Amino acid sequence: MSIFVPNKVYLRGILLHYFIRKKSAVELHRILVQTYDDNALSDTTCRDWFRRFKNNDFELLSTSIDAKKNGRYTRRHVKAILLHDNARPHVAKPVKTYLETLKWEVLPHPLYSPDIAPSDFHLFRSMAHGLADRRFYSYEEAQKWIDSWIASKDMSFFRRGIHVLPERWEKVVSSDGQYFK
Repeated sequence: MSIFVPNKVYLRGILLHYFIRKKSAVELHRILVQTYDDNALSDTTCRDWFRRFKNNDFELLSTSIDAKKNGRYTRRHVKAILLHDNARPHVAKPVKTYLETLKWEVLPHPLYSPDIAPSDFHLFRSMAHGLADRRFYSYEEAQKWIDSWIASKDMSFFRRGIHVLPERWEKVVSSDGQYFK
């Protein structure tokens, strides 16, 4: 006997059906759990989709995950993508040994430092001053404020943030990667 396992798009179709029938997200979540048990969507996901439907967004394939699964993403992104994070797996013995067999040179690098990230020490620090006493009541309101804040900055503001980078890099190097003010 085969057991049907619904995919996300199928479940979203059910969400849309019950939304049109004027059921609530809570009622529908209860029905999904009774029907599909572990394969049911979470309560939060049901609420999120009902919110989309209320905003007249009825596209059931609208997430980037769906785009990847349907091949649109892979057709556009055929190059390899290397994710570099500041974890230090390259110091583990098996990894070191493997890198030696490849004759790769592992360059030392400082951990993430807000002192040299242009967005952190220049852009966000300045933005934080403007946000100090602000309170937003919707995503759209926050987005509008950010857009207008960025538009209010002239090119010299951004240029200054970029031109001060070499000095900050030198400070990081001379402090051996330690934080500084």
